[in-house]
Amino acid sequence: PPQPPAATRSAVWLVGLLVTLCFFSLPLFLALSPNLSDVWHLGLSVTARHGTMVSENATAQSESSDSAPASRDRLLGGLLSPDVSEGSCLSRYASSLHRSRASPHSPSPYLASRLRKYEALHRKCGPGTLSYKKSLMQLPSPHSMGLVECRYLVWAPTSGHIGDRVLSIASAFLYALLTRRVLLLQLADDMAGLFCEPFPGATWELPAGGFLADRIKGLRRGSDRSYGNFIRAAKNNKDDDLRAESLPPYAYVHLEHDYQQPEQLFFCDEDQTVLGNINWVILRSNLYFAPGLFLVPQFEEELRWMFPASDTAFHHVGRYLFHPSNEVWELITSYYTPYMASFQEKIGLQIATFAWNPVPFEEYFKQVSACTSQEKILPEVDTTPGVLHEAAAGATSKAVLVSSEHPEYAEKLKSMYHEHATVTGETVSVLQPVDVGGGNHSHNQKAVVEMFLQSYCDVSVVSGWSTVGYVGHGLAGVKPWLLLAPRNQTAADPPCVQATSMEPCFHAAPSYDCRAKKKGDLGAVLRHVRHCEDVGDGLKLFD
Repeated sequence: PPQPPAATRSAVWLVGLLVTLCFFSLPLFLALSPNLSDVWHLGLSVTARHGTMVSENATAQSESSDSAPASRDRLLGGLLSPDVSEGSCLSRYASSLHRSRASPHSPSPYLASRLRKYEALHRKCGPGTLSYKKSLMQLPSPHSMGLVECRYLVWAPTSGHIGDRVLSIASAFLYALLTRRVLLLQLADDMAGLFCEPFPGATWELPAGGFLADRIKGLRRGSDRSYGNFIRAAKNNKDDDLRAESLPPYAYVHLEHDYQQPEQLFFCDEDQTVLGNINWVILRSNLYFAPGLFLVPQFEEELRWMFPASDTAFHHVGRYLFHPSNEVWELITSYYTPYMASFQEKIGLQIATFAWNPVPFEEYFKQVSACTSQEKILPEVDTTPGVLHEAAAGATSKAVLVSSEHPEYAEKLKSMYHEHATVTGETVSVLQPVDVGGGNHSHNQKAVVEMFLQSYCDVSVVSGWSTVGYVGHGLAGVKPWLLLAPRNQTAADPPCVQATSMEPCFHAAPSYDCRAKKKGDLGAVLRHVRHCEDVGDGLKLFD
């Protein structure tokens, strides 16, 4: 038979050589690369199209972030597992499609990898498994029986607003990820039915009754099982040999706003080493304490892998964990679809006032108006009688979603734009989701609805200190305008500042510097952990 041309024979020989080299070298490469042990961990695949090799990651990045919702990645770049049926949690794959554009903040491949490994651990060790039953048997013992395969972090219910609790649970999950623990929630009745189960094939709810559930009720700051008390007593006795068998089977960590010096040792490296030898940790917190975890040296490297941009921590963890239940999702869509979806620009205005810092309605409304006007967030109105203004070319239709426990803010804003023309000629519609869905819905259901509606807004203006506002703009992935706290019942000047980070604020941050072993300014220890714009002594993550 005729021989192929020399050029063809050379090409075939070269391709064969390359295939052989790849076959023998790829296993060696993977074995020598500890961070690439899972092939999919690379987050990169290559597809041959019409003779051209194309990186799918590069293709995805080249697509516009303003892509149509139907064409977006509903798994959020690997953040979510596809192993949850759509019908069991309608919001899980649909919520992100209600935002005007896809998030520009992609989760790191390492974070996606850790989440899949966590899900496998939770399925293995969660309630109802043999491992869980064996671990429960340790609890009545006076001392730890040594480390076991499955270790747990139990989030205990706390009083306070649902926004506080959402931020606390997000922090607790991050701590569970870092310490290879299984997170279980003891949910109060007022949180039942708000969110879907986030982990495929497993529950995150602590079963009712039993030794552990009964003990949790009595745990408060100063309890005998409090880690702060335990470690203080050990140090007073100069017991430096804290062996696993000398430790209790469980320890209580109190990180509520009233926690004191002993509990602040939770954020110290050596104390985390001690806690690492306790199989069950019970946590009660109403704070977003995630920034404090970034101060613990043994967590630093893994946190850098998880969050190359530090200020995306809540954005990723929040979107992973919190998916409104089908009942709550119905309330959200019943408002969003007819009232919000058609607007080109949606502005979220979340107004909160606090009993410890009262301010007259007119004074605070003046501050809100000054902020939205000075920062060109909303167009000014012309109060001259009978004057109309033509809309500028390309003017967008704007909706302002006002969330507040005080309806008069929305009513006055609505009256202002109804009675007067804007100087730009734009039409501004003021929306107020007061009785979403009608019927008898709980306060927490309505709060979750408002948080998610706020997260679908393109611009966010929120009252400083507001945890509901933090959740809304954190899920949205936008840097908000923060209304500064009034002083002496007088509007703040300047009225607001734009945050340089979309992260929530750790309100009651510790004052003890573990590295210096004395009180200090923890906002000056690390470049990416600094003080909040709205809470002077609080801590916040920055990129």
